Amino acid sequence: MQNDLGSSVVVVSMIANGKGITDRIYKIFLSDQTRERSEKVIISLAIVSFFLHLVVIVLSDYGFLNISEKESLFANPIAAIYTPFSFILLYEAYLLVYYLPKSTTIYIGKQYEIITLIVIRRIFKDLSNLEFTENWFSNANDLQFTFDLLATVVLFLLIFLFYRINDKRIRERGKKDISEDTQRFIKRKRIISLFLVPLFLGLAIYSLTHWVVQSFSLSGMVGGIRDVNKVFFDDFFGVLILTDVLLLLISFFHVHKFSAVIRNSGFVISTILIKLSFGTEGLLTTLLVVVAVLFGVVILWSQSQYEKIQESS
Repeated sequence: MQNDLGSSVVVVSMIANGKGITDRIYKIFLSDQTRERSEKVIISLAIVSFFLHLVVIVLSDYGFLNISEKESLFANPIAAIYTPFSFILLYEAYLLVYYLPKSTTIYIGKQYEIITLIVIRRIFKDLSNLEFTENWFSNANDLQFTFDLLATVVLFLLIFLFYRINDKRIRERGKKDISEDTQRFIKRKRIISLFLVPLFLGLAIYSLTHWVVQSFSLSGMVGGIRDVNKVFFDDFFGVLILTDVLLLLISFFHVHKFSAVIRNSGFVISTILIKLSFGTEGLLTTLLVVVAVLFGVVILWSQSQYEKIQESS
């Protein structure tokens, strides 16, 4: 009897220690303090990278660096904005992981913010390729620039609607005590987010290293890669698809409402559409992004309307 009691105490102690370690790791990487420090570091890196990019452009203009593809990131000082925007996008990726345990809807909203910032970053890059001629709509670069401008406005409005629908939905539901089932779901999402932090950090380091190797040869020749807009974020959204599917499967243990299941399934489809946009070119890329965000907004709105009908009936 005493041996059984002692074994039970040991098991409970091990579980408690495991939870304590998880909580400590979570506080190190995903606490409010870490988020604030990360924001300051990223802003500093963004400012430094902006000036370094300008220095490369100046050295190129004066012939100190031989640029093999002048049309991309080193032809115009305006294109230097592309680099600090890349660091801002990395911070947005961190925020996405930060909000994952707190709210699935905000986590999806962060995905929409990231893809919108990617479109904006592409606009800064394409500014150096504009040709101000009378045949504006016959030039592929000018046409893509126009579509991206329009898409940015549409995406910003859709994201606004997405958060507004979510806020209204939360207010109408009112404050409710978090059930034990929901708490278990949050803990599982915390574990997933802890795995994502080193995964995305490693992916970012690998993508940056791969970009440097492809762009800078040992002889000092600077070259371009096929599509710099896809660096890191193509693989990033691939990981998000797997994460969203995993969240969907885990949610079946905790969520039993038909509307919530449809919402989570719709969010997975939305992420897949965003991922598919990286494998396309031109107008189709922009169109897929807009459709993906629009689909997410419609799904969230439909869920809120469905819940109203269920509650009133």
